[in-house]
Amino acid sequence: MTIYKDQKAIQLTPELREYLLESSVREAPVLQKLREHTATMPEKDMQVLPEQGQFMGMLTKILQPKNILEIGTYTGYSALCMSLAAPNAKVTILDVNVEWTKIAEKYWSEAGVRDRIDLILAPALESLKNLSGKSFDLIFIDADKKNYPIYYQECLNLLSETGVMLIDNVLWNGRVIDPNYTDTLTKVIRNLNETIKNDSRVDICMLPIGDGLTMIRKNGSGGGTRTPDTRIMIPI
Repeated sequence: MTIYKDQKAIQLTPELREYLLESSVREAPVLQKLREHTATMPEKDMQVLPEQGQFMGMLTKILQPKNILEIGTYTGYSALCMSLAAPNAKVTILDVNVEWTKIAEKYWSEAGVRDRIDLILAPALESLKNLSGKSFDLIFIDADKKNYPIYYQECLNLLSETGVMLIDNVLWNGRVIDPNYTDTLTKVIRNLNETIKNDSRVDICMLPIGDGLTMIRKNGSGGGTRTPDTRIMIPI
Protein backbone atom coordinates (compact mmCIF):
# COMPACT_ATOMS: atom_id res chain seq x y z
CA MET A 1 0.00 0.00 0.00
CA THR A 2 2.98 2.32 -0.45
CA ILE A 3 1.05 4.28 -3.08
CA TYR A 4 -0.87 5.91 -0.22
CA LYS A 5 2.09 6.61 2.07
CA ASP A 6 2.09 10.37 1.43
CA GLN A 7 -1.63 10.74 2.10
CA LYS A 8 -1.94 11.06 5.85
CA ALA A 9 -5.15 10.61 7.82
CA ILE A 10 -5.60 12.32 11.14
CA GLN A 11 -4.61 10.28 14.19
CA LEU A 12 -7.48 10.05 16.66
CA THR A 13 -5.83 10.65 20.02
CA PRO A 14 -7.83 10.05 23.23
CA GLU A 15 -8.23 13.81 23.61
CA LEU A 16 -9.43 14.26 20.04
CA ARG A 17 -11.86 11.35 20.38
CA GLU A 18 -13.23 12.95 23.56
CA TYR A 19 -13.81 16.14 21.57
CA LEU A 20 -15.52 14.10 18.85
CA LEU A 21 -17.85 12.52 21.38
CA GLU A 22 -18.65 15.77 23.16
CA SER A 23 -19.21 17.63 19.89
CA SER A 24 -21.34 15.14 18.02
CA VAL A 25 -22.79 12.20 19.95
CA ARG A 26 -26.47 12.52 20.89
CA GLU A 27 -27.21 9.46 22.95
CA ALA A 28 -30.76 8.69 24.04
CA PRO A 29 -31.01 8.22 27.84
CA VAL A 30 -31.87 4.53 27.47
CA LEU A 31 -28.80 4.00 25.28
CA GLN A 32 -26.60 5.72 27.84
CA LYS A 33 -28.04 3.56 30.63
CA LEU A 34 -27.39 0.41 28.64
CA ARG A 35 -23.86 1.49 27.75
CA GLU A 36 -23.05 2.34 31.37
CA HIS A 37 -24.51 -0.99 32.54
CA THR A 38 -22.38 -2.86 30.01
CA ALA A 39 -19.28 -0.90 31.04
CA THR A 40 -19.35 -2.71 34.40
CA MET A 41 -19.09 -6.13 32.75
CA PRO A 42 -15.84 -8.08 32.16
CA GLU A 43 -16.59 -8.31 28.43
CA LYS A 44 -17.34 -4.58 28.10
CA ASP A 45 -15.02 -4.14 25.12
CA MET A 46 -17.40 -6.22 23.01
CA GLN A 47 -19.89 -3.35 22.93
CA VAL A 48 -19.84 -1.01 19.93
CA LEU A 49 -18.69 2.52 20.70
CA PRO A 50 -21.30 5.27 21.00
CA GLU A 51 -20.03 7.06 17.89
CA GLN A 52 -20.41 3.83 15.92
CA GLY A 53 -23.88 3.33 17.34
CA GLN A 54 -24.82 6.84 16.26
CA PHE A 55 -23.42 6.21 12.79
CA MET A 56 -25.48 3.04 12.53
CA GLY A 57 -28.55 4.92 13.68
CA MET A 58 -27.95 7.61 11.04
CA LEU A 59 -27.50 4.98 8.33
CA THR A 60 -30.68 3.27 9.47
CA LYS A 61 -32.62 6.53 9.19
CA ILE A 62 -31.28 7.05 5.68
CA LEU A 63 -32.12 3.52 4.54
CA GLN A 64 -35.48 3.29 6.32
CA PRO A 65 -35.29 -0.53 6.30
CA LYS A 66 -38.33 -2.71 6.72
CA ASN A 67 -36.33 -5.70 7.92
CA ILE A 68 -33.06 -5.65 9.88
CA LEU A 69 -30.84 -8.60 10.74
CA GLU A 70 -28.15 -8.59 13.41
CA ILE A 71 -25.81 -11.50 14.06
CA GLY A 72 -24.38 -11.16 17.56
CA THR A 73 -25.96 -8.52 19.78
CA TYR A 74 -24.08 -8.86 23.11
CA THR A 75 -26.15 -6.63 25.45
CA GLY A 76 -28.15 -5.13 22.63
CA TYR A 77 -26.69 -1.63 22.19
CA SER A 78 -26.29 -1.73 18.41
CA ALA A 79 -29.69 -3.38 17.98
CA LEU A 80 -31.26 -0.66 20.08
CA CYS A 81 -29.56 2.07 18.01
CA MET A 82 -31.04 0.62 14.83
CA SER A 83 -34.45 -0.13 16.32
CA LEU A 84 -34.88 3.41 17.64
CA ALA A 85 -33.88 4.82 14.25
CA ALA A 86 -36.40 2.70 12.32
CA PRO A 87 -39.69 2.68 14.26
CA ASN A 88 -41.47 0.63 11.61
CA ALA A 89 -38.79 -2.01 11.08
CA LYS A 90 -38.87 -5.65 12.10
CA VAL A 91 -35.56 -6.62 13.71
CA THR A 92 -34.24 -10.18 13.78
CA ILE A 93 -31.43 -10.90 16.25
CA LEU A 94 -29.31 -14.07 16.19
CA ASP A 95 -27.36 -14.89 19.35
CA VAL A 96 -26.59 -17.76 21.72
CA ASN A 97 -25.93 -16.10 25.07
CA VAL A 98 -28.95 -16.11 27.37
CA GLU A 99 -27.35 -14.04 30.14
CA TRP A 100 -26.26 -11.17 27.92
CA THR A 101 -29.47 -11.06 25.89
CA LYS A 102 -31.55 -10.85 29.07
CA ILE A 103 -29.81 -7.52 29.69
CA ALA A 104 -30.57 -6.53 26.11
CA GLU A 105 -34.24 -7.44 26.48
CA LYS A 106 -34.52 -5.32 29.62
CA TYR A 107 -33.40 -2.19 27.81
CA TRP A 108 -35.25 -3.00 24.60
CA SER A 109 -38.41 -3.18 26.68
CA GLU A 110 -37.60 0.07 28.44
CA ALA A 111 -37.13 1.73 25.06
CA GLY A 112 -40.45 0.36 23.78
CA VAL A 113 -38.97 -1.63 20.89
CA ARG A 114 -39.05 -5.18 22.30
CA ASP A 115 -42.22 -6.12 20.45
CA ARG A 116 -40.51 -5.47 17.11
CA ILE A 117 -37.47 -7.64 17.88
CA ASP A 118 -37.40 -11.35 17.12
CA LEU A 119 -34.59 -12.76 19.29
CA ILE A 120 -33.49 -16.21 18.12
CA LEU A 121 -31.25 -17.98 20.62
CA ALA A 122 -29.49 -20.64 18.58
CA PRO A 123 -26.23 -21.00 16.63
CA ALA A 124 -26.29 -18.41 13.86
CA LEU A 125 -25.23 -20.88 11.18
CA GLU A 126 -28.34 -22.91 11.97
CA SER A 127 -30.61 -19.88 12.18
CA LEU A 128 -29.37 -18.45 8.88
CA LYS A 129 -30.45 -21.62 7.09
CA ASN A 130 -33.94 -21.15 8.52
CA LEU A 131 -33.99 -17.57 7.18
CA SER A 132 -33.36 -18.73 3.62
CA GLY A 133 -35.71 -17.00 1.21
CA LYS A 134 -36.14 -13.92 3.37
CA SER A 135 -34.77 -10.47 2.55
CA PHE A 136 -33.18 -7.86 4.80
CA ASP A 137 -32.49 -4.21 4.05
CA LEU A 138 -29.82 -3.78 6.75
CA ILE A 139 -27.56 -6.51 8.14
CA PHE A 140 -24.99 -6.13 10.92
CA ILE A 141 -22.44 -8.89 11.57
CA ASP A 142 -20.68 -8.77 14.94
CA ALA A 143 -20.38 -12.34 16.17
CA ASP A 144 -17.80 -15.14 16.37
CA LYS A 145 -15.00 -14.24 13.99
CA LYS A 146 -14.20 -17.78 12.87
CA ASN A 147 -17.54 -17.94 11.06
CA TYR A 148 -17.34 -14.45 9.54
CA PRO A 149 -16.61 -15.86 6.06
CA ILE A 150 -19.75 -17.99 6.14
CA TYR A 151 -21.83 -15.18 7.61
CA TYR A 152 -20.69 -12.89 4.79
CA GLN A 153 -21.72 -15.32 2.07
CA GLU A 154 -25.02 -16.28 3.68
CA CYS A 155 -25.94 -12.68 4.45
CA LEU A 156 -25.13 -11.58 0.92
CA ASN A 157 -27.82 -13.99 -0.22
CA LEU A 158 -30.25 -12.47 2.31
CA LEU A 159 -29.41 -8.85 1.50
CA SER A 160 -32.02 -6.94 -0.49
CA GLU A 161 -31.00 -5.34 -3.78
CA THR A 162 -30.85 -1.89 -2.18
CA GLY A 163 -29.73 -3.04 1.26
CA VAL A 164 -26.49 -2.51 3.18
CA MET A 165 -24.43 -5.03 5.13
CA LEU A 166 -22.11 -3.94 7.94
CA ILE A 167 -19.25 -6.10 9.21
CA ASP A 168 -17.59 -5.13 12.49
CA ASN A 169 -14.02 -5.59 13.77
CA VAL A 170 -12.41 -5.63 10.34
CA LEU A 171 -9.27 -3.86 11.64
CA TRP A 172 -9.01 -6.35 14.54
CA ASN A 173 -7.29 -3.94 16.91
CA GLY A 174 -4.54 -3.36 14.34
CA ARG A 175 -3.52 -7.01 14.20
CA VAL A 176 -4.47 -7.27 10.52
CA ILE A 177 -1.26 -5.43 9.57
CA ASP A 178 1.03 -6.94 12.21
CA PRO A 179 2.97 -9.93 10.77
CA ASN A 180 3.64 -11.17 14.30
CA TYR A 181 -0.01 -12.21 14.58
CA THR A 182 -0.46 -15.54 12.81
CA ASP A 183 -3.37 -16.92 14.82
CA THR A 184 -6.43 -18.34 13.10
CA LEU A 185 -8.84 -15.49 13.81
CA THR A 186 -6.45 -12.81 12.56
CA LYS A 187 -5.92 -14.82 9.37
CA VAL A 188 -9.67 -15.20 8.94
CA ILE A 189 -10.24 -11.46 9.10
CA ARG A 190 -7.31 -10.67 6.80
CA ASN A 191 -8.59 -13.18 4.25
CA LEU A 192 -12.14 -11.93 4.56
CA ASN A 193 -11.09 -8.32 3.98
CA GLU A 194 -9.15 -9.34 0.89
CA THR A 195 -12.01 -11.47 -0.42
CA ILE A 196 -14.57 -8.71 0.01
CA LYS A 197 -12.28 -6.23 -1.71
CA ASN A 198 -12.00 -8.58 -4.70
CA ASP A 199 -15.68 -9.58 -4.78
CA SER A 200 -16.96 -8.09 -8.02
CA ARG A 201 -20.57 -8.51 -6.91
CA VAL A 202 -20.41 -5.75 -4.31
CA ASP A 203 -19.45 -2.14 -3.64
CA ILE A 204 -17.57 -1.61 -0.38
CA CYS A 205 -16.28 1.03 2.00
CA MET A 206 -14.10 0.24 5.02
CA LEU A 207 -14.40 2.87 7.76
CA PRO A 208 -11.91 3.48 10.61
CA ILE A 209 -14.66 3.71 13.20
CA GLY A 210 -14.50 1.63 16.37
CA ASP A 211 -12.50 -1.48 15.50
CA GLY A 212 -13.12 -1.02 11.78
CA LEU A 213 -16.46 -1.28 9.98
CA THR A 214 -16.99 -2.40 6.39
CA MET A 215 -20.09 -1.32 4.48
CA ILE A 216 -21.24 -3.55 1.64
CA ARG A 217 -23.97 -3.26 -0.97
CA LYS A 218 -24.78 -5.30 -4.04
CA ASN A 219 -23.81 -3.62 -7.30
CA GLY A 220 -26.28 -5.44 -9.52
CA SER A 221 -23.85 -8.00 -10.93
CA GLY A 222 -25.30 -11.04 -9.19
CA GLY A 223 -24.87 -10.43 -5.46
CA GLY A 224 -27.29 -13.18 -4.57
CA THR A 225 -25.49 -15.90 -6.46
CA ARG A 226 -22.66 -17.75 -4.77
CA THR A 227 -19.75 -18.62 -7.05
CA PRO A 228 -16.76 -20.84 -6.23
CA ASP A 229 -14.14 -18.09 -6.46
CA THR A 230 -15.82 -16.05 -3.70
CA ARG A 231 -15.83 -18.80 -1.09
CA ILE A 232 -13.43 -18.11 1.77
CA MET A 233 -11.35 -20.88 3.26
CA ILE A 234 -10.87 -20.71 7.02
CA PRO A 235 -7.16 -21.12 7.75
CA ILE A 236 -6.11 -23.68 10.33
